[in-house]
Amino acid sequence: MKKNNLEFNNTQIAFSHKSDYELKRAYYLFKLLSLGSISKIGRKALKLLVKLNFPIDFLILKTIYAQFCGGRDIDECEEVILNLKKNGVYSILDYSIEGSISEIDFEISMNKCLNILSDCKAKDLSKFIVFKPSAVGRFSLYKKVSSKATLSFEEESEWKDIQTRFEKICQESSKKNIKVLVDAEESWIQSAIDELVLQMMKKYNSKNAVVFNTIQSYRRDRLEYLKQLHQTNSGQFKIGVKLVRGAYMEKERKRALRYNYSSPICDNKEHTDQIFNNSLEFIISNIDDFELFIGSHNEDSNRLSTNLLKKYMIENSDDRVWFSQLYGMSDNISFSLANNGYNVAKYLPFGPVREVMPYLMRRLDENSSISSQTNRELKLIKKEILRRK
Repeated sequence: MKKNNLEFNNTQIAFSHKSDYELKRAYYLFKLLSLGSISKIGRKALKLLVKLNFPIDFLILKTIYAQFCGGRDIDECEEVILNLKKNGVYSILDYSIEGSISEIDFEISMNKCLNILSDCKAKDLSKFIVFKPSAVGRFSLYKKVSSKATLSFEEESEWKDIQTRFEKICQESSKKNIKVLVDAEESWIQSAIDELVLQMMKKYNSKNAVVFNTIQSYRRDRLEYLKQLHQTNSGQFKIGVKLVRGAYMEKERKRALRYNYSSPICDNKEHTDQIFNNSLEFIISNIDDFELFIGSHNEDSNRLSTNLLKKYMIENSDDRVWFSQLYGMSDNISFSLANNGYNVAKYLPFGPVREVMPYLMRRLDENSSISSQTNRELKLIKKEILRRK
């Protein structure tokens, strides 16, 4: 296989969509996150201020929010969406509100998804939305269904309501020809979600994939799950997959230790990388049966993906394969891929400042703990600032 010489260090391509002010803001933010103990103290202080309801929304809005989120509502996102699209990058819209606990909350979340779909279609903003299963149903009920426990009469009714919400979102996505990516959750509720998404795929993915499930490759069993799904499908529908490494590693390991069962999470990064890469090759080598979103901030994984497309003679622009990174991160990967004709979409969270704080805190913690990622961002941003001078 002749390898692709794609490089991710051209900062002019990576940051052409950013103004000088936005570039400097990103530099100072990542610089702060790289300062070890100072960063840790700062993040703790910020969390405390938010918890105490200090009036710091404006400060957050102009700094970390502007770096990682698109806007407080769909109208505020429009400028960001169009700016990305102008540079060949689409947006995956996520109304990033967490902590839904009541039936009213779940109905509001579902209706928000339906409204986003309407806005996307009416204004031609995006081809994609994403939603979190626990935003449209009770976490403990997913857990009970996953464990195959007997449901009470009331729980059976509640489960039907969850199925109806999934159905409404997927049906509307199909009508509007907008792909819907269903987020993964913790392993102890995921099997119920897998079954729901599978039902939706069978119904709406007959010709092309509208509904996508998220596969977390840090789970030991996910490649085998993909293979079994492919084997039993027999070409009845397109299998939509968003492939990621995973988001709940520490929580998964702590729970396994607490309840004395074998952790479903790989022992180390090398094993996770192996499952991710093998899953990539399995899907791409069977692309006639799949559609794929490659969700990765790892340069080697993205380069491997482009080499696999070349190996299996799949065009860069083939609509069955998309690359995806989070908004505000890894622009060197996203815009370099787009510049080389690959399909790219940024995961774009939005919503009121206070309600997206859990998402923002995860981004701050992630960029503080993964020093190689933060240092890469800093190095590239600094290089572009110097180039512009």
